[in-house]
Amino acid sequence: MSEPSLYDDRIARLRLIRTGGIGPVTYKQLIARFGTPAAALAALPDLARRGGGKAPPIATLATVEAEVEAVERLGARYLFMGQGLYPALLARIETAPPALILRGRTALLERPAVAIVGARNASAAAVRFARGLAAELADAGLLVVSGLARGIDTAAHQGAGAARTAGVIAGGIDIVYPPENAELQRAIAEGGLLLAEQPPGTEPRARHFPYRNRIIAGLAGGTVVVEAAPRSGSLITARLASEYGCDVMAVPGSPLDPRAQGCNLLIREGAVLVQSAADVIEALGPIGGAGAALGVAMPASGYDAPPAADADDRERARVTGLLGPTAVAVDELIRQAALAPAIVQTVLLELELGGRLERHAGGRVSLIG
Repeated sequence: MSEPSLYDDRIARLRLIRTGGIGPVTYKQLIARFGTPAAALAALPDLARRGGGKAPPIATLATVEAEVEAVERLGARYLFMGQGLYPALLARIETAPPALILRGRTALLERPAVAIVGARNASAAAVRFARGLAAELADAGLLVVSGLARGIDTAAHQGAGAARTAGVIAGGIDIVYPPENAELQRAIAEGGLLLAEQPPGTEPRARHFPYRNRIIAGLAGGTVVVEAAPRSGSLITARLASEYGCDVMAVPGSPLDPRAQGCNLLIREGAVLVQSAADVIEALGPIGGAGAALGVAMPASGYDAPPAADADDRERARVTGLLGPTAVAVDELIRQAALAPAIVQTVLLELELGGRLERHAGGRVSLIG
């Protein structure tokens, strides 16, 4: 039998990625265990049965081929994890997207990057500061990454200039949000770099924005928060950056302005205080999490996909018995089960594909129902 073509491999990967219930962690585990996406697709029904449920409906060939045609029609392209251009920093994180859809100059991914995020309802002073900061950082050779939202994100893209910025959007690559950024998004797609995880035509929903935030944090050696409320998405991005071992920086503000409370809180918790582009460039030195963005060797992410391992009914029952509605760290589950990590991961994979397991941030899992 001949080897599958690159087209067939891409289609199989997309079918696996677009199948409901298969997130980034599960995708990597399936590829690590079965070697190819085609083999993983074939194994889904049996894995789900072992997990006590039904296999999720697999994305059809027609659906995925229609998506590929839409991506090509838009002048975009796919970038799959494992390909040479896939950003090394992003690939390190446990929940890195298995596939990205890009428009623009992919060569920009080779530049060291810094994220600038902040409040949508930002003050005039903060918008001006973010615009100037982005311009100086872009002049220094950094790729400025942000989320194309109102306020600080828009100011960061504008300050850097369309040709020196990357915009990560929550919906499909062809969807403009907010509407007033249509011209800015078009300019970035043509001269800079526009990235999306969702298929074309996907309207952004609330659940999509945390996914977008992890890409922003994962692409950059450091994240600068200019203005943010205490429970804002910008603080989520900053905390994700910290989890990924990258630098977190914040611009201080007046204690009387609620929009500055998030930044002041970050500084109190140890974020680098930023008053100028020089502060950011100094933080993005060869020491610390930003080192990889500037060409310094980085340690591995700490996430290793499990090798192939089958669990018997006794082992499956032991792991399942330790699970409940309260999320528990997988490492703790392995310790208490006193089983090989590969066995525990296999049981969790089966339960997830059977619709009985939910994965949470920080490598935690819980039983559904």
